[in-house]
Amino acid sequence: MYTVVTGAAGFIGSNIVKALNERGVTKIIAVDNLTKADKFKNLIDCEIADYLDKQDFIERIQAGHFDGEIEAIFHEGACSDTMETDGRYMMENNYRYSMILLDWCQDQDVQLLYASSAATYGGSNIFKEERQYEGPLNVYGYSKFLFDQVVRQRLAQSPSSQIVGFRYFNVYGPRETHKGRMASVAFHNYNQFKADGKVKLFEGSHGYENGGQMRDFVFVGDVAKVNLFFLDHPEKSGIFNLGSGRAQSFNDVAVAAVNGCRKAKSEAPLTLDELRAQGLLEYIAFPEALKGKYQAFTQGDLTRLRAAGYDAPMATVEEGVSQYIEWLHKNV
Repeated sequence: MYTVVTGAAGFIGSNIVKALNERGVTKIIAVDNLTKADKFKNLIDCEIADYLDKQDFIERIQAGHFDGEIEAIFHEGACSDTMETDGRYMMENNYRYSMILLDWCQDQDVQLLYASSAATYGGSNIFKEERQYEGPLNVYGYSKFLFDQVVRQRLAQSPSSQIVGFRYFNVYGPRETHKGRMASVAFHNYNQFKADGKVKLFEGSHGYENGGQMRDFVFVGDVAKVNLFFLDHPEKSGIFNLGSGRAQSFNDVAVAAVNGCRKAKSEAPLTLDELRAQGLLEYIAFPEALKGKYQAFTQGDLTRLRAAGYDAPMATVEEGVSQYIEWLHKNV
């Protein structure tokens, strides 16, 4: 039996492939779109059984080529660009593709573990997996939100096999280099400091001080662990927040990134005030393009995730970013 990972050459997908490899699973069908060819680098140190283009895979699924041959699908493939304005493309790529996989998995009794997003909450300041707190601000968030609504309907009808959606918050960590401007704040902070000797953050907005906007930053290693926990528990279904469960500021990320770079040079860590005083941290005007489309605070409520039995601690920004910077120094 095969395990399928869509978006396998992407950020979270490749981390899931690697995590599966680390437990001895190599009979993996990697599905992706390599129009942006550099993503292949994420799979160089991974073992897979086959690679299929995303369109080829969905056509084969619909033609019955994989009937009875797949145990589980990790559906991580999507257009994740929150600034994408082509709604038709977004809905076809994120929503309709997911619907085909959902129907097929239910027909074949295959576990489906898929990527939702904290973007489903939009401007809300309450992050519980409940309809009244959801209101996406962009078409990306809407594509994820709409699929979640369908999943809720299926879950209420006692599905034949596991369906699990993960509302990822701000994920960061290894294997995101290909994402460009959509890569994490930690990645951009690292590159800025390496190139210019300083980090730039947005000025204050939404009532927060400079760099004080807060997000739930979650390390990709924790994301992979949660995915595999649910793979091991096919009796557990639902839609779950997947974050660290804590809000930390962009300033926290910058401090951790700079100190990670300093550690590599055997230099002493600096505090936020010291970074500011030494001109190592600067603030730029808040972009007009993001006004009305920006989440200034997110913090995943992990009550449902913990109730489902996942009790491992989530890395703090200080822990996760430090580990990530070490990886970047060795691999980029």
